[in-house]
Amino acid sequence: MSYTIRLRGEAFLAALRKARFFSDYSLAREMQVNRSTVTRVLAGRLRPGPAFIAGALTALAPLTFDDLFAIEQVQPAATGTPAVSRRR
Repeated sequence: MSYTIRLRGEAFLAALRKARFFSDYSLAREMQVNRSTVTRVLAGRLRPGPAFIAGALTALAPLTFDDLFAIEQVQPAATGTPAVSRRR
């Protein structure tokens, strides 16, 4: 079994509003990542990587990893397609 990290979507969006980040561009600039990375992670098309996580924690301090992200356990499915179950 392995683990992956996912964005806590609603909590992350609420934190962005509270911190007054109203565009992917302004957030990406503050996080020091590409705007396309922010757009893809927020849309769920890309898992957050180390640079995104570090940038988010810096830009949205004092929020913590557990406030913004969740760790999920990935278990192989019987059909060969990975199934994801929540850990927490």
